Amino acid sequence: MEGVVHPGTDTSAFRDCFSLAWKNPYVLRLAFSAGIGGLLFGYDTGVISGALLYIRDDFKSVDRETVLQESIVSMAVAGAIIGAAIGGWMNDRKGRRTALLVADFLFFVGAVVMASAPSPALLIVGRVFVGFGVGMASMTAPLYISEASPAKIRGALVSTNAFLITGGQFLSYLINLAFTKVPGTWRWMLGVAGLPALVQFVLMLFLPESPRWLFREGREEEAKAILLKIYPAEEVETEMQVLKESVEAELHEKGSSAEKINISQLLKTKTVRRGLLAGVGLQIFQQFVGINTVMYYSPTIVQLAGFASNQTALLLSLVTAGLNALGSVVSIYFVDRTGRKKLLVISLCGVIVSLGLLSAVFHQTTTHSPAVSTSATSHFGNYTCPDYSSAGAGAGTWDCMKCLKASKPDCGFCASANDKLLPGACLISNDTVKDMCKKEDRLWYTRGCPSKLGWLALVGLALYIIFFSPGMGTVPWIVNSEIYPLRFRGVCGGIAATANWISNLIVAQSFLSLTQAIGTSWTFLIFGVISVVALIFVLVCVPETKGLPIEEVEKMLETRSLHYKFWENNMPSSSLEKQQSV
Repeated sequence: MEGVVHPGTDTSAFRDCFSLAWKNPYVLRLAFSAGIGGLLFGYDTGVISGALLYIRDDFKSVDRETVLQESIVSMAVAGAIIGAAIGGWMNDRKGRRTALLVADFLFFVGAVVMASAPSPALLIVGRVFVGFGVGMASMTAPLYISEASPAKIRGALVSTNAFLITGGQFLSYLINLAFTKVPGTWRWMLGVAGLPALVQFVLMLFLPESPRWLFREGREEEAKAILLKIYPAEEVETEMQVLKESVEAELHEKGSSAEKINISQLLKTKTVRRGLLAGVGLQIFQQFVGINTVMYYSPTIVQLAGFASNQTALLLSLVTAGLNALGSVVSIYFVDRTGRKKLLVISLCGVIVSLGLLSAVFHQTTTHSPAVSTSATSHFGNYTCPDYSSAGAGAGTWDCMKCLKASKPDCGFCASANDKLLPGACLISNDTVKDMCKKEDRLWYTRGCPSKLGWLALVGLALYIIFFSPGMGTVPWIVNSEIYPLRFRGVCGGIAATANWISNLIVAQSFLSLTQAIGTSWTFLIFGVISVVALIFVLVCVPETKGLPIEEVEKMLETRSLHYKFWENNMPSSSLEKQQSV
């Protein structure tokens, strides 16, 4: 493959992983135990999308106030920002294992608080606790796996953590679907996350600390004892020497530069400034092209497309979660074959088309919703929507969308029993009226209206995930791990990760408000325009780092040798010489 310095490594990584894990199950036990943190990360960020449908049913204040819904979703992200900062400190001071144990405790407390919450306020508190756990686990789990894995299969084992995150999101949709008929619905959905947290806590009690951290703390004999369980005996001394050199270099680097690294210096250093532009820009665009509106609000989007049933919305949303998990596997296979930049460009082109389709479909559903029938409405007696009753002669222009926009009190649309696309009734929205509507084999709509093109919205969502996940879903993290000089990698990586979480919070906290203020169609159109800007940004500002040593990336950024013809090989001659000598 062009640009790969070590041909064949990527194709055999997973084969080596399974082979070595079979010979030494202890390694697999370490990786699996830590990987539960990634599973919990994925589960707790995904489960809220389905639980929110039932939280709205139980807490009317949540159903009425869009900001409350957004807060329940996004407070976990806000907690994750703080959790990641605390996790960074705890990883260095107390160790990776301790950080994972604390994250599990926070996950468990958050799950218990959410499952027993008597009010939206306590539910939000529980989400914040879960967010703390998510932030700590998101950075600690891959670090522990990396430092407690044989070098030959380290990449493959760390990659499985990303798969477990998307797998956790898929599992959350399955769990949501399983509890739709159980009394307590959302309480079980949110509370069940406490079980894997408890399992991981128990497993980690019997597992060792990272050998690298132990070596840094001067506990060399303990580190050696763990390495003896990970590596064959004849390789341990070599690994100890490598570990010693690595830790000494790291401590020397920190000691010599601790007083020098600051924001001013970062911005004055050309290679770092250009690296930060590319790395932070990718992290921001990853969120602002709308991925977490799909992952956090997928069932709600399905309902906006015209599918009234909570169970149907969850079932259809399961497809997007499954495609997201599949996309992470596809990325692992293609990222070293296709190249980072090419994969980003292909991904964004598909995202733009998908968002255009979603915008068009939602425009059609809002402008061609079923009319409100006076006779169908009067059939339900005194439950007519007050705004519709007071409309007088103007009531003849009312359709489903206008009915749903009525307020004080909120109103809902009861579709025709014969065909949901025929004129229906505009009624007060409460549990009594909803039950009356459903008893007559009608469908009750409060989020979106019946549409003959609703299935196209599902196609758009599926295409969005298919294109986003392998490219924009994973490549920004890969580029950020390769693009910074060694001395600045820690601080620059932290800046980029923080930018990602803050962007995530902004999108999660504003999506429903945007759909309410300007409509779903315009909201997706805005994401589409941002995706076009992101595509231009990738073409102009993001270098191809495939197969390049760090020093070559630095030279590329120093000379501003960015490559616009992303489909052609652009490996510097020095790297080509290295490849030919391998």
